[in-house]
Amino acid sequence: MLIDRNLKQYTTRDTASIQEVAQLIAQKKGRIALVVDHNGVLLGTVSNGDLIRWLGAGGPDGLQTTALSIANRVFKAVGPNDSRERIKALLEDVLYVPILDSRGRLEAVARHRVPAEGVVIGNRRIARDAPVFTIAEIGNNHNGSLELALRLIDAAADAGADCAKFQMRDMETLYGGAEDGRAAGENLGTQYVLDLLARYQLPADDLFRCFDHAGRRGLVPLCTPWDQPSMEKLDRYGLPAFKIASADFTNHGFLKALGSIGKPLICSTGMSTEQEIRQSAELLQRSGAPYVLLHCNSTYPTPFRDVNLSYLRRLEQLGQCTVGYSGHERDIFVSIAAVSVGARVIEKHLTFDRNMEGSDHRVSLLPDEFARMVEGIRQIELSMGTDAPRRVTQGEMMNRVTLAKSVFANVDIPTGQVIEEGMLEVRSPGRGLQPNRMLELIGRRLPRAVRSGTPFFASDLDGSTTAFGSGKRTYRFSRPWGLPVRHHDYAKLLERCAPDFLEFHLSYRDLELEDGKYFPQRLSQDLVVHAPELFAGDHVLDLCSPDEAYRQQSLREMRRVIDKTRSLRRFFGTRGVTGIVTNVGGFSIDRPLTPSERQQRRQTLKRSLAELDSVDVAIWPQTMPPYPWHFGGQRFHNLFVEANEIDELCTHLKLGLCLDVSHSKLACNLLKHSFDDFVQIVGRHTRHLHVADAAGMDGEGLQIGDGEIDFRSLYRRLDEITPDASFLPEIWQGHENEGEGFWIALDRLQQTLGTAAAR
Repeated sequence: MLIDRNLKQYTTRDTASIQEVAQLIAQKKGRIALVVDHNGVLLGTVSNGDLIRWLGAGGPDGLQTTALSIANRVFKAVGPNDSRERIKALLEDVLYVPILDSRGRLEAVARHRVPAEGVVIGNRRIARDAPVFTIAEIGNNHNGSLELALRLIDAAADAGADCAKFQMRDMETLYGGAEDGRAAGENLGTQYVLDLLARYQLPADDLFRCFDHAGRRGLVPLCTPWDQPSMEKLDRYGLPAFKIASADFTNHGFLKALGSIGKPLICSTGMSTEQEIRQSAELLQRSGAPYVLLHCNSTYPTPFRDVNLSYLRRLEQLGQCTVGYSGHERDIFVSIAAVSVGARVIEKHLTFDRNMEGSDHRVSLLPDEFARMVEGIRQIELSMGTDAPRRVTQGEMMNRVTLAKSVFANVDIPTGQVIEEGMLEVRSPGRGLQPNRMLELIGRRLPRAVRSGTPFFASDLDGSTTAFGSGKRTYRFSRPWGLPVRHHDYAKLLERCAPDFLEFHLSYRDLELEDGKYFPQRLSQDLVVHAPELFAGDHVLDLCSPDEAYRQQSLREMRRVIDKTRSLRRFFGTRGVTGIVTNVGGFSIDRPLTPSERQQRRQTLKRSLAELDSVDVAIWPQTMPPYPWHFGGQRFHNLFVEANEIDELCTHLKLGLCLDVSHSKLACNLLKHSFDDFVQIVGRHTRHLHVADAAGMDGEGLQIGDGEIDFRSLYRRLDEITPDASFLPEIWQGHENEGEGFWIALDRLQQTLGTAAAR
């Protein structure tokens, strides 16, 4: 149960319009709105059902209807002193229980706590489905130096932390006459701590300067108040949340005072028994403040055997909240492991020198260690995934084609022939039906002929090959359309349809072919060329490489592609320049590039393009996904991923663009950008389109309709911005089974776009 004092999300004025009420209810996912007057007195409630009944009655009074006129005046409520048990009982019947003062004014709303909803601190959300929130605990490791504190903040930001946290104490309030550190009557441990605190406190104004600096560096500033005066100072400053030390987790009076402010609380639970944790969690729930509980062992350093990360799961149940881990053990590995058992906050101390005076330094991480910890956390959170049924990833599919096996025909099988086991064999590559489905073929009559040495496909089992027939296919679109082809298959595909152009997807071996052997006559179609990514010697084309020798090799390979394009032009009805689609490079292997590194790559690309002879060709860089697959292995891509950067680069270099809608949808998903906005920004540079569906962050090259893209909306936008840009279906393995994937894609596009696609 949660007592929520953030009333704005529940309430509407009695004079509010019906539209305002409906909007509030929609934001609460179809629940209720609490109707109050100008004094905050609760007058009634409006549910989604009340709105439906009003609409069913024809919307009497129409737009003049107010919230109060349709409100239910009979509702269940409690007073501030009513027992927790009574509130729980009422919540068995209703979603929300208003808590009213003696004059009927709304003070709070009781509701069931939803652990998954988490808390929001500044612009960071802390929840099960959000990135791990990393706290660099600077504490008193500044040793009383403002300069050192500011340097530690910079180190935290450079290491990738989300938050820089400090501590504030009022020594007079906490320790009475011991604030000067003498405390002669105290035991040796206490006397040592008091002496350190007395010498290494930062004044409040210096701490506020630290908070300001943290904000400028993109960090959330937090601080642990150890007493009431410190709490009040931090609240007046405007900190977005409070951190509660383990030592204060059983201090119920202080917890109540902090909870009454209503800001999120991050609470360490070290030194507390399970019963004490339960009591404090219930108190926090009654306070109404959102909170996170951190598992913690308050020894410095904590022995590994005492960490007990498994308790995180139980802590989540006890607190009914998001949980995290505050670590005092040595090294980074325990904190990284905590993420795998549910921690969504990780707190570790930060220092420049573990030999400095003060016990916290000895359990602190150095800046490079903190950065490695953050890197490990990000890797683990990406790796966790879900317990959904396993699917084959894009990289695995690429390797499956190369490494796995398929069912092949070892004899010519005519149409209608009953398939016998002796007609089949299992061998590589894994282009078609997996061997575990071979028995499904035996005894079946296929509606098509299968040549010896060719694989079977899933469509041979579901009968969908009959949809392709043997006649020529006709497509009509409002823009030029084409097919991706190779030297060996273009003629076969042309027997099935009449595209406006062909896009030759070259391998580095194709650069050595004698084109005249493949073209007995000149074709009427236009030509587009897709440059290889991989060249002999495992060289992946990169015109942006900072390695000059590597860049020069890429330039040599690109010149060969340009020469091949000019050779192919002789056999096509091409007028004007011929587009060469290419991934110009800019990838990295271990991490994304920094902004300054990306700028250097852009400058290198400008230099490379200037060194290429492109009189009768146009290089069209391809928009890229954030995590491209290079022959079964994934890398990071840094150029031609983000819309504004693409716009700036194309404008500066006067480049036309190949918009790969699947790649760019994946990029927008990762960056949480609008795909419509992306198309609007890059559309004016687009000369050519690769069209396939996409899902998630690496579901690339999916069949049209199998992913997340609204193609009707996409083409409507493209028709406004770049109506003449050509397109082709770029479906993963679409060329297999005589272009089966391409025909499905074109059929679906024509059906989806309807008459709007017709010329």
